Amino acid sequence: MSAPPPPNPESGRPAPVLDVRNLVTRFHTDRGVVHAVEDVSFRVDAGETLAIVGESGSGKSVTAMSLMGMVRRPGRVESGQVLYHGRDLTSLDEAAMRQVRGAGIGMVFQDPMSSLNPVMRIRDQLVEGMLAHGKFTGAQATARARDLMAMVGIPDPDARLADYPHAFSGGMRQRVVIAMAIANEPDVLIADEPTTALDVTVQAQVLDLLASLNRELGTAIVLITHNLGVVARICDRAAVMYGGRIVEQGPVDALFAEPRHPYTRDLLAATPRLRARRDIPLVPIPGRPPDLLLPSPGCAFADRCAHADDICATQRPPRSSGQDRTWDCWRSTGGRLVPRDGVDGDGDGGHAPAAERHPVPARTDGDGDSHGGEVLLSLAGVGKTFPGRTRRSPAVGALDGIDLRLRRGETVGLVGESGCGKSTLGKVVLGIERPTAGTLRYADRDESRAGRAELRTLRRKVQIVFQDPYSSLNPRMTVGQALAEPLRLHHRADASGLDAAVAELLDLVGLDPSVAERYPHEFSGGQRQRVVIARALAVGPELIVCDEAVSALDVSLQAQVVNLLADLQRRLGLTYLFIGHDLATVRHLSDRIAVMYLGQIVEEGPAEQVTARPQHPYTVSLLSAVPEPDPAVERSRERIVLTGDVSAPTAPPPGCRFHTRCPIGPAVHPERTVCREQRPALSLTAAGHAAACHFAGELTAGGPVPLPIPALSKEHL
Repeated sequence: MSAPPPPNPESGRPAPVLDVRNLVTRFHTDRGVVHAVEDVSFRVDAGETLAIVGESGSGKSVTAMSLMGMVRRPGRVESGQVLYHGRDLTSLDEAAMRQVRGAGIGMVFQDPMSSLNPVMRIRDQLVEGMLAHGKFTGAQATARARDLMAMVGIPDPDARLADYPHAFSGGMRQRVVIAMAIANEPDVLIADEPTTALDVTVQAQVLDLLASLNRELGTAIVLITHNLGVVARICDRAAVMYGGRIVEQGPVDALFAEPRHPYTRDLLAATPRLRARRDIPLVPIPGRPPDLLLPSPGCAFADRCAHADDICATQRPPRSSGQDRTWDCWRSTGGRLVPRDGVDGDGDGGHAPAAERHPVPARTDGDGDSHGGEVLLSLAGVGKTFPGRTRRSPAVGALDGIDLRLRRGETVGLVGESGCGKSTLGKVVLGIERPTAGTLRYADRDESRAGRAELRTLRRKVQIVFQDPYSSLNPRMTVGQALAEPLRLHHRADASGLDAAVAELLDLVGLDPSVAERYPHEFSGGQRQRVVIARALAVGPELIVCDEAVSALDVSLQAQVVNLLADLQRRLGLTYLFIGHDLATVRHLSDRIAVMYLGQIVEEGPAEQVTARPQHPYTVSLLSAVPEPDPAVERSRERIVLTGDVSAPTAPPPGCRFHTRCPIGPAVHPERTVCREQRPALSLTAAGHAAACHFAGELTAGGPVPLPIPALSKEHL
């Protein structure tokens, strides 16, 4: 690692490891010039973690690529400086930059699988990077490869070095990528959305690893993310990007407590929280991010800002500074937004419709059963086993003994790590997969062995919204054609009434009917998901399975879609099975939550009870791993970081399937042999809801503390 930077005689602070000044990166395309990064400046000191946050398309990843000299044609860095220990990287040729990449500045990309060579063993990939920079001999590199695997928390490093990437889980692959990034002891690490595709428990492991590198090795980290909870957990400073520019930056504590740019405030307002009131809708950011082909002469956020004035749209806002912070806003003076046209400077931004800002009636009472009506869907002892690929391959037990009921008009959230069986359960409900055990009853009719005709009827009543709206739509069909297809196939409208029916569906999900002639690529992610929801509604369903329906969206778009789903439920009486891994979002939308682990439901009950008084140690661990967008809360919370991976469904452990990872199980208390020997029943606990644990309620650390419901403030009225 390089020596600490010398003090800066002008400021008294050490010179930054990385100092970016007025960086400009543009892409010259046939359609025009894309102004991807405009006048971006920031610094990162040794041992500091800087977050760069913002919506998709704000310029975060292009900024990272610009720092590394990896911008692809037709893009190029047009001006500015990237000073690494005072050396301007933008002036180096490719050969010189190769010596900096990896050795001085390491990078961790979002998708670990695409960062690793699938046909090379992990040892060879680690050693290759070290030998390329000449810092280590062959023997030293081989020994260091083992040390790196141990450093990033991979068990049995000698054996795992001989494995190929496909033999690792997603979290373990990301650990390998981090090991490769720090192999040559760089003093700057750029992490581009390193936890976005990971489960919350694996995310917690990776975040703790990054924090330890920062703390123990003094590595300066630039963390690119859209997750404000992640920023609150591990970052010292944050830079908020919008439209290719940094609109605000400063210490994380101050930025979260008193944001000074409207965009920062709106991002925070749109973020779901485990401690927030569920009867208050999320506050989405209206409109769409700016077109970087046509940059605004004024503030890029003016079209979406409730505080914007005429000058905001025509003149570039001045840069204000104070208390180690900067922000670019005409309407913010002294850190306070100036009221305009009746908009309160301390309000919620004023752009949510009045009906959305009113609290809606609470969805559940104390016992979580305000939906006391008809049971629409009932699963009893449902199991699903997939045969092995060959005769000698073991069968895969995806579901085992699932008992679950959904009443008309309620939302049941389904949470758990990847591979726990959530999506398989959704497919069983849809009739795509047949259960191999138990019964599935829909509207008191047994659908477990339904024939083709019965399944066709069931699929009209039960629809699905997938995670990725773009891959859910045919790119060669207009939105109007995509919506007309199910209407025609299920005889919901004749030829003369198709256009009117399509227009009605678009209006139902908050889109202008005139967009029917557009293609999917002409919409934002949130708008595409609205189209997918409209298509699901086309056949008049009673139950919609939302399979990670908002996971691929930015926080502001998530808020729009979550509010839309809640509004449609109130208007149409829909029932939702909401599958997700973001517990804060699932809690916000759900009446009840079921927690799955390795094919079984381990806890189930009203959303408020499950999140405020979790009884199963797995639920407690999940909740403690969720990063809250509040630095003060993050510092005071006790976290339980699960170790190891979920056991293979081909050979689940006997007894309680969680006992191999349980913080209060036999690994910690050897005398608790009952956990290894007996499967606990899903039964009522002292908290008033069900959990499958021999020692339910014993582990409480890390769960969110229930807060009193506050009085409504003026922005909610």
